[in-house]
Amino acid sequence: MSDSPTTSIEQIDEWRRSASESQHLEFKEARTQFEMSRLREYCVALANEGGGHLLLGIADKPPRPVVGTHAFRNVIGTAERLFESLRFRVEVEELAHPQGRVLVFRVPSRPRGTAYHLDGRYLMRSGEALVPMSEDRLRSVFSEGKSHWLSDAARRGLSGADVTRILDTSKYFQLLKLPHPESEEAVLDRLAREKIILRETSGYTVTNLGAILLARNLEPFDVIGREAPRVISYAGKGKLHTNREHTIASGYAASFEDLIGIVELQTPVREIIERALRRDERAYPLIAIRELIANALIHQDLDVSGATVMVEIYADRIEISNPGQPGIRPERFIDEYRCRNEQLADLMRRFGICEEKGSGIDKVVQAVEERHLPAPEFRVDSVRTTCVLHGERAFTEMSRDDRIRACYQHCCLRYVSNEPMTNRSLRERFGLAEHQAAMASHIITAAQAAGLIRPDGAVASSKRYARYVPFWA
Repeated sequence: MSDSPTTSIEQIDEWRRSASESQHLEFKEARTQFEMSRLREYCVALANEGGGHLLLGIADKPPRPVVGTHAFRNVIGTAERLFESLRFRVEVEELAHPQGRVLVFRVPSRPRGTAYHLDGRYLMRSGEALVPMSEDRLRSVFSEGKSHWLSDAARRGLSGADVTRILDTSKYFQLLKLPHPESEEAVLDRLAREKIILRETSGYTVTNLGAILLARNLEPFDVIGREAPRVISYAGKGKLHTNREHTIASGYAASFEDLIGIVELQTPVREIIERALRRDERAYPLIAIRELIANALIHQDLDVSGATVMVEIYADRIEISNPGQPGIRPERFIDEYRCRNEQLADLMRRFGICEEKGSGIDKVVQAVEERHLPAPEFRVDSVRTTCVLHGERAFTEMSRDDRIRACYQHCCLRYVSNEPMTNRSLRERFGLAEHQAAMASHIITAAQAAGLIRPDGAVASSKRYARYVPFWA
C-alpha cells in the first residue's frame, strides 16, 4: 500500500463516467468478498495489457454506482501477498468514498518483450472473461523491440531504375490520387518517406512492406512470393472437384481490384425483376467480399511461413481465411479493433482499399442484413481465421445457430449505431411480417439463453417495448 492515497474521489467518479471498461480499467462490486486467486488473475491480465486499475466496490454496469466493499480488510497484508505470489508490486489504496468503501489496485505494465503468467497461464481480458493469451499475441509480445517483418529487407543493393522496375510506383501515386513526379529522384524520395524503400550505402533496399504491396511480380521475392493470395472455386459444396485456381502474382495494392474481380466473376448470379425490368445481381454483396478480403490481407500473421490468404468459393458459400489467430474474440469483431500489421493497414486505408479502423465488419454485417442473407460466420482454429459468407437461404431453412448468430450480430450492429434492437428491427432483418413477431421472440429468447444479448435495463420491462443490447454493452 502506498504511504498516502494518490487516487482522489474525483478521479474515481471520473472513471465511473467512462463510456465502457477500457483496456486500463476494471470494476467489480465485491460487496462482501473477492477471491485472492481471482485478484491475482486480474492483476496479471491488466499487467499484460499495459497496466491499469482494478476497482472493488463499484458496479461494472453503467452508471456504475459505488456499492462499497468489505473485501481485503488488511490492505497492507493484501499488497504483500500479491507481491509474494506475482513477483511484481501492485499498489493498493483504500478510499472512503461518500457512498462506500472503495479499493483501488494500481497494476503496473509488464516489461517490454515480456508477458506475465500465473501458474503457466498467460492471461488477458476479453469482455467479461479472463482468457489465455493467443499464440499470436504472445509471439507479438515476445518480439517487441525486434524489427517487424514488414520493415525487414526484401531486396538490397538496388539502383533507382531497379526499384521502379520491380515496384509498380505508378499504382502508388494513382491510389493516393497524387500526380506522378516527373523525376525518378522525387519518386524514390516519396517511397523512402513511406518506408517502402530504404536508402543505404550499398544502394536502395526494398522492404517487405514495399514488396508485398507494390511488387509487379511477387514470385522472385522468395519468402514474400509465398504470401501471394489464392482464389479457388469448387464445383460443389466440398473440395473434391476444383473448377479454377488463381494465384495473385503481384502486390496487394497493385492487384487488389483484379483480385476482387476474379472472385466476383466466379460467384453465382440471380435474376431480379423490378417493375417488369430484369437485372442480374451477384449472390454476395460486393462490399462484404471487399472488406473481408482486405481484412484477411491486413490481419494475417506474416510470420507464419508457407501460409497465405485463401478465398475458396463453393456452391453455397465463400470462405475467406488468413493465417494466424485474431487478437480479439470473434464475437467482438464488430465493436473492437486490434491490428497486427499497422503499417500495412495504414497504407491500405490511404489507398482506399479498406475502411477506417473497426468499421469493416460493421459494413459486412449491414450488407448481409440488407439482403436478408444468413449471418457471416467467424471460425478460429490453431492455424487460421476464417470468415464464411453463406449464400441465399430462406428463413425456414436457417438453422437455430444461424438465427441466433444473426440476432447477436444484428444487436451489435444496432448498438454501435446507437440504435436499439427490438422485436420489430429483428423481424426486418429476417424479412418477417408483423404477424410473425412470435418467431422473432423465440430467437431473442434463444440468444439470451446463449448469453449473447440481454434486455436494456434503461427501458421498461414490457415485452412490447423491450430493447436489447449485446452482452458486453
